[in-house]
Amino acid sequence: MSWIIGVDVGGTFTDFFAFNEDEGSTRKWKRPSTPSNPAEAIIAGLKELCEAHNIPLSDVTRLCHGSTVATNALIQRRGAECALITTKGMRDVIEIGRQTRPVVDSHEIDSPPPLIPRHRRYELAERVLYSGEVLSPVPEDELAALIETIRAEGLQAVAVCFLFSYVNPDHEAQVGAALRAALPGVSVSLSSEVQPEFREFERFTTTVVNAYLQPRLEHYIETLISDLSTTIPGAQVGINQSSGGLMSLDMARAFPVRMALSGPAAGVVGAIEVAKSANAPQVITIDIGGTSADVALIRDYRVELSAGRDVDGFPVQLPMVDVTTVGAGGGSIAWFAADGLFKVGPQSAGAVPGPACYQRGGKLPTVSDANVLLGRLSTKLLDGGMTLDLELAKKAIATVAEPMNKSLEETALGILQIMTVNMVRAIRSLSVERGHDPRKFALMPFGGAGGLHAREVAAALGMATVLVPPSPGILCAQGLTDADLQESFVISRLMPLSPDNRTAIEAVIEELTKKSKVWFEQEKAASERQSITYSIDLRFRGQNFELLVEVGTAGADGNPVLASSNVILERFFEAHERAYGFADKSAPVEAVNFLAMAKASLGVQRPGASELVASGAPTPVDHRDVTFSTSGPERTPIYHRNHLVPGTVFHGPAIVDQMDSTTIVFPGDEVSIDGFGNLIITLGQSND
Repeated sequence: MSWIIGVDVGGTFTDFFAFNEDEGSTRKWKRPSTPSNPAEAIIAGLKELCEAHNIPLSDVTRLCHGSTVATNALIQRRGAECALITTKGMRDVIEIGRQTRPVVDSHEIDSPPPLIPRHRRYELAERVLYSGEVLSPVPEDELAALIETIRAEGLQAVAVCFLFSYVNPDHEAQVGAALRAALPGVSVSLSSEVQPEFREFERFTTTVVNAYLQPRLEHYIETLISDLSTTIPGAQVGINQSSGGLMSLDMARAFPVRMALSGPAAGVVGAIEVAKSANAPQVITIDIGGTSADVALIRDYRVELSAGRDVDGFPVQLPMVDVTTVGAGGGSIAWFAADGLFKVGPQSAGAVPGPACYQRGGKLPTVSDANVLLGRLSTKLLDGGMTLDLELAKKAIATVAEPMNKSLEETALGILQIMTVNMVRAIRSLSVERGHDPRKFALMPFGGAGGLHAREVAAALGMATVLVPPSPGILCAQGLTDADLQESFVISRLMPLSPDNRTAIEAVIEELTKKSKVWFEQEKAASERQSITYSIDLRFRGQNFELLVEVGTAGADGNPVLASSNVILERFFEAHERAYGFADKSAPVEAVNFLAMAKASLGVQRPGASELVASGAPTPVDHRDVTFSTSGPERTPIYHRNHLVPGTVFHGPAIVDQMDSTTIVFPGDEVSIDGFGNLIITLGQSND
């Protein structure tokens, strides 16, 4: 037997999805995370999963890992003590930035302070011109003195960022080699290796974030690999990156910044596979966990990649799945702001101590406490493996209900309404504000709390359908087993995008193709499993920022097949109209960065659809009082997801419980189960 296991480490739970390549069968597991050392939950969960389902550890051939360790280290400022070496006169680039405010209408909120203080930002009197020509070589005496200073400071990491190193990386390579030789215990990040791309501020900050994370992530990966080599010695290990593909452990050690959105990206990969099974090409996903909710928009089974975005206030110029995150999860805390307004989140009770109902010492009222109080969430989670306490939930909710002179039920409903508004705002930012009508999409909830809130979010946005995957609580872990091996390559070349310049454009694409083919050889990827997608960052001449436009793919022979220059221009104009509401088709357009996304499929084959079985209404496993609105509780049937066979149809009100999640069906809504086990909720007409 051969098993592939995906493991996603979240702030509250660590999720496992096991797939048997020989039989096509699957197994699931979920356990509380261990924030102080995430590897503990991974190793313990692996053993629990294999023991519970009689999987020999020796049969695990591949482990795919998605993690929030990099993101959390950045958010909590638990990275390394770093130095920055840069071109003389450029040490304040990471502090000056773009001189834009993080929140336009607020003078109080400022950008976060640089990860490297000014006294540890050092300059060298080297200089490379924009053409790549060397104006001033690296001064050897200055470099030697800097190395001794870094040694004396006892720093853990160094970021090296020179002007125009994306054109000529020789100076960075020279300094990097000297640092690595003289300071073998110090991590070194070169901007020409991390992301050799136009725009010094974004390139500098991306490299600094990488250096800041590298020692911590290197230690985490080494510890994890050491533990895994004992637990599952025959397994290959891949780490998910923010663009939605797997990378090798060596790549993860060298470029931990690529893990900034590791977990959310895996969820989107899994969601695309579910959307394909349900024949739903237009989907908005909402991944609701214990701490946050991640929103993504899928069109024609594809999600857009963002060429650069902020991660906790720091610009990171790398391909990332376009995900919007809001502090709205099961552990989000209800509280009163200084102005007296009642709010929910973004503060979270997390895994420890967790919501009050978790019985781990939490006292503050949370979204999970509200769901338990209203009967929406069972007091027996994980198929009875975790017990929640209703009385503790009531006591916590009372702390905010009494000051408002509201009943516990009214307060709990209010908490959920605020939660809904927060998530609707996030979805609108990805849909309405970008020219997409959410009513033309299905809403796909996942994460442990997705099914608890999706229906109210869909109703608020006028959406007609909610599509719940078979295993929503562990879809991120499942997505890891669907992910391809992936590597991105970028070349910065500023040039006009015109038919007259076609030869120069094709030459850059060919250079990217050669880099991709070398990577395929290193990964020993079979030719039939290789694919390359080419994109160009385009802008109107004089614009500050670019839009990423797909321009072609590799053909069956592995050589690039590009759209014509006129077609590429039309794609750019369409993208510009979606983003900004207009496009001046008479204005000159220029290319800035050329990108290639190389993928090597792992060849995982999922089983096909099951035959639909005509059946009567399913048999409830229980009934309980559930409050859906201010009209009071209703006696509601409880179904177990495992009992809902393909072809089953029933109507709300209902609660669907399963090991990894809970789904609410409101009165008047219709539910059907398709051949892949997807739960499709059609909102009742009265709720449109």
